[in-house]
Amino acid sequence: MKIPKTSDMLGIINKIAPTSLAETWDNPGLQIGDPAAEVTRVMVALDPTPDVINSALKASIQLLVTHHPLIFKPLKSISTTTPLGASMQKAIIGGLSIVSLHTNYDIARDGLNDLLASKLGLSKCVPLRVTTTCELFKLVVFVPVDHVEQVRSALFDFAVKQGNYRDCSFAAGGVGTFTPLEGADPFIGAAGEFTTVNEDRLELLIERGQLPRAVKALLTAHPYEEPAFDIYPLMNEGEKLGLGRIGRLTEATTLGEYASQLKEVLSSPALRYVGDPTTKILKVAICSGSGASLLHEAVRFGADLLVTGDIKYHEAREAEDLGLALIDAGHFPTEIIMVDDITVRLGRALVSAGYTNCSVEACRTEMDPFRI
Repeated sequence: MKIPKTSDMLGIINKIAPTSLAETWDNPGLQIGDPAAEVTRVMVALDPTPDVINSALKASIQLLVTHHPLIFKPLKSISTTTPLGASMQKAIIGGLSIVSLHTNYDIARDGLNDLLASKLGLSKCVPLRVTTTCELFKLVVFVPVDHVEQVRSALFDFAVKQGNYRDCSFAAGGVGTFTPLEGADPFIGAAGEFTTVNEDRLELLIERGQLPRAVKALLTAHPYEEPAFDIYPLMNEGEKLGLGRIGRLTEATTLGEYASQLKEVLSSPALRYVGDPTTKILKVAICSGSGASLLHEAVRFGADLLVTGDIKYHEAREAEDLGLALIDAGHFPTEIIMVDDITVRLGRALVSAGYTNCSVEACRTEMDPFRI
């Protein structure tokens, strides 16, 4: 029976939202728990509140995955008389590990902002504020012709998507030569014999963060004892990742109509907007949670509207002065959508990795702290 450990779950989560993408002030990753602990039940929630932690413990959950970190700022002391200290104590005693994926998930490709943009009907989206430009490397490996597909398939999980294309590679034929020395265990040929082999030079583009796993997959899939491969740094500019998104609606609408649509899509009891309700809306900027700091980026991109949460009075006034419409859809409604997304993605990843004895469930007890 194959059961994942907390460390295995961290690896899966890191593929969804690499911690390297997180803002410098953020604290994603393992918040509390034993990396070597086995995990058979996982719960996903937006916030690691005392109520959520109690729910997880009552349900015999071993790993709680949240968007917001349990520990956000450095702690000088842990008092169990505080809500945070008491939650940490309960989690440790109950054997509950807690992991967060925060701004790394906001920024990541197919992360929270892409999810929100899709729900709000936006297409052709790009980041509002670029925080990372992916470094590209060319991985070149020489493979016997009969094993090219085996190695190529193993590497496709790590290859860069190019525009709307995936599984991109190039292969060219040639002849490899080698003489196995004493003590070698060659796949082809024999010790002391000069050997020639028809091989393909297989090339793929890999992002820096994927290189270690790509090389490991290459060594596992390649038939040779000592496969020949090269890694070349490239000047090509990789994909730009960052905070927020800006895209276009399929057809123009008005601010008032779009606000009504958002209220239904996000199951929000109410939302606020800034601007004339008859204003034409086509180009829309969004940022899940708190995104008022992206006001000027939205204007520079020519957005008609910025959708976010936690808008303050003076930020609304500034948007008026800039001629930018705003919709404050709330912090909770624009982020609670992550629960179902991560629940499904973790479940699929576990099955794909052969961990069929670990289940993932969504926390259904969370509510927006604000009442209308």
